[in-house]
Amino acid sequence: MADAENTLILETTKGSAKIELRPDLAPGHVTRVKELAREGFYDGIVFHRVIDGFMAQCGCPQGNGMGGSSKPNLKAEFNSEPHVRGTCSMARSQQPNSANSQFFICFGDTSFLDNQYTVWGKVTEGMDVIDQLKRGEPAQDPDAIISIKVAADN
Repeated sequence: MADAENTLILETTKGSAKIELRPDLAPGHVTRVKELAREGFYDGIVFHRVIDGFMAQCGCPQGNGMGGSSKPNLKAEFNSEPHVRGTCSMARSQQPNSANSQFFICFGDTSFLDNQYTVWGKVTEGMDVIDQLKRGEPAQDPDAIISIKVAADN
């Protein structure tokens, strides 16, 4: 059984997925994602950028990739975990210490992102659901997060 405190249940308009959190890789980022999940921050937020063969990005309250939470930006926790299918990593601007609430889930091997973005988790169930998200930058009538919950809270 996975560690319920470090497992997220992601409910989307296409179905649900499980994400295993990796506090061993990125303790600050895992703490932030759990904090935002517990506050309901992600509920209703759309997947605003979904690129076939690359990744699905979400976490912007404005739905356009320009926003974040009211919390301060995070210090980068770049690690050697590879960006492969199912990897969950934080989005950021050109500034390394600018990650806040936006994250992306990789559809395949995106090793060109390795050591430049903070990997904080991995989809362990339901990657087929992530594969069904509407594509686009931005997608027309985009799919959304219904809720993200920490499994220990259910």
